[in-house]
Amino acid sequence: MRLKKYTDYALRVLLYTASKNEGELANKKEISEVFHISENHLGKIIHELNKLSLIETIRGRSGGIRLAKPPKEINIGYVVRAMEDDFHLLECFHCATNYCVITPACKLKHVLHDALRAFLEVVDSYTLADLLTNQDELRELMGISTE
Repeated sequence: MRLKKYTDYALRVLLYTASKNEGELANKKEISEVFHISENHLGKIIHELNKLSLIETIRGRSGGIRLAKPPKEINIGYVVRAMEDDFHLLECFHCATNYCVITPACKLKHVLHDALRAFLEVVDSYTLADLLTNQDELRELMGISTE
């Protein structure tokens, strides 16, 4: 299984934003430079995170983004599910497009279904706060001042 870059970048936006000093806003240009992601692509991700009420966007000259809730209230599993639109690991996971002749007897689909469920259980057990336990190191790597 592979997550889309869109999901990866959304998680990076949340990590970066959460790593800013209290009261300090993050902005699209900074995030773009740190992670080498196009500002246009980030704009779409930021818009989606705003629609999900995970971040707030502040317009204007000194605007930017900030988390809409504390990191301990942002569940990683929720973010992954919201950003991914397809968890069909095999053709047989999607009834409308399944043409595999062995589906009725196949055990593989059950194995992979269990694996997917286990993956989702693990990401459901973490919050953004759990990913920030090494915040000083993250800030240093992202070039965020601690002052």
